[in-house]
Amino acid sequence: SRAFLAQGAAPVEQRQIAIVESSPRDSVEPRLQMINYPKPGDPLPRPVPVLFHPHEDRHDWKAVDPALFPEPYAPGGAFGVRASPDGREFFLDYNQRGHQLYRILAVDAQTDAARVVVEERSPTFIDYQDKTWRHWLDRTGELIWMSEREGWCHLWLIDAKTGAVKNAITRGPWVVREVLVVDEERREVWFMAGGVNPGEDPYHRHLCRAGFDGSGFTRLTQSDGDHRILFSPDRRFFIAVWSRADHPPVHELRRGSDGALVCVLETADISRLLAAGWTPPERFTAKGRDGTTDIHGVIVRPPGFDPARRYPVVEDIYAGPHDAQAPKEFSLLEGQQQVAALSAVVVVLDGMGTNHRGKAFHDMCWKNLKDAGFPDRIAWIRAAASTRPWMDLTRVGVHGTSAGGQNAMRALLDHGDFYRVAVASCGCHDNRMDKMWWNEQWLGWPVDESYARNSNVVDAHKLNGRLLLIVGELDRNVDPASTYQVVGALQRAGKDFDFMPVIGAGHDAGYTRVGRRLRLEFLRRHLAM
Repeated sequence: SRAFLAQGAAPVEQRQIAIVESSPRDSVEPRLQMINYPKPGDPLPRPVPVLFHPHEDRHDWKAVDPALFPEPYAPGGAFGVRASPDGREFFLDYNQRGHQLYRILAVDAQTDAARVVVEERSPTFIDYQDKTWRHWLDRTGELIWMSEREGWCHLWLIDAKTGAVKNAITRGPWVVREVLVVDEERREVWFMAGGVNPGEDPYHRHLCRAGFDGSGFTRLTQSDGDHRILFSPDRRFFIAVWSRADHPPVHELRRGSDGALVCVLETADISRLLAAGWTPPERFTAKGRDGTTDIHGVIVRPPGFDPARRYPVVEDIYAGPHDAQAPKEFSLLEGQQQVAALSAVVVVLDGMGTNHRGKAFHDMCWKNLKDAGFPDRIAWIRAAASTRPWMDLTRVGVHGTSAGGQNAMRALLDHGDFYRVAVASCGCHDNRMDKMWWNEQWLGWPVDESYARNSNVVDAHKLNGRLLLIVGELDRNVDPASTYQVVGALQRAGKDFDFMPVIGAGHDAGYTRVGRRLRLEFLRRHLAM
């Protein structure tokens, strides 16, 4: 109780955007909605941590020297703060704007001196939302920290008192996807990892365990599928539920000590689903643009599939970059099946620039969102068609929403010789118009020429193919003006296209009854399904 820390920040005027609700249910007049919406490059508050000493023999306060946190990315106006158990230090999370420097700082509660506990640097970006997990080991003065410092997402043991790296807990050409349990008594960590089984889909998550010192690495699941885990209270046993896009769920009881199978509890029965005419997707892997990197995806065939026919191909696209799109768990794939029901082959895959495959794979998106993995996607589709003559590559379409909407339109701007038709819903067509946190993560800060270079608005004159733009007039996720501006650019360029604002809809406009019907009809008509 000898010190406490507070934070202050000078107020910053926050950008608001105007959204017009054209047809309120309770009024014949439109209604204006104003929402807070910081965009790339907008000013942010600069929080100042201040230490107060209210003790009887000392009544003072002092702002912490900002030398180690000069340019914080803190939209909320405050650092994340944690106090050490003995109260001698405060720990601050410092994410430098531009997302190329991340630090955990320790501030001495008596001297106000700051030091670095952990520092991450990247010439591209630090995936601060998904890969800055940590666990404090207060009894031993240590910290378990997640990092891509060696090119793969792994766990490291840090001496929290000195900031020294004690050792890597995990290491290798695979990634830690999620930490489930930290056992401080046994000094071991249980986690989900991808890519640990050679020859298997690297997106499949497997349960693993390793000691804090990096010893005793053990894979506890072996089935060829994506896993979910439920532990018994003492972790002597666990239930592993695994499935694949083409395999229904299997529930297994396994031993926690070595992962040995005790018994299969249940296997989902999909016989009635198959009897009703549903067919599982086909998994397919082909080399990407570099001729060496495996690209993974699925192929969904139409109902009543006839290998003697030739079917148009429709790609369901979402190029992240914060995630991956191709299904790994078993599901009905209702959205893809709806398109396939038009007598089309639907494909879903993940090109370079998306997540969960290591830093080099992910870095393709850096200041390069327009790439969207298209060289990998086109190579993958062509490889699939080379042994599947029923895939008609003279009729290839693409559709997507949000970042996928941006990607779908970009397909016709840069690859109109391959993709013929696109439906772009609620797209962030110019990243200067979209929300700050998402766009500065991949395009950086300050706003530079890369924002214009990746803009569908700037490149609208390059349109080659049939395009349908859909937007929800009340979209609070992606500023609807982003779509209206690309509409204006297309009109000025004299391009033919279709445009449909969905009245009363938000970011889900493409999945409303109206939006879904428009998408399916547009694809059917222009791909001659």
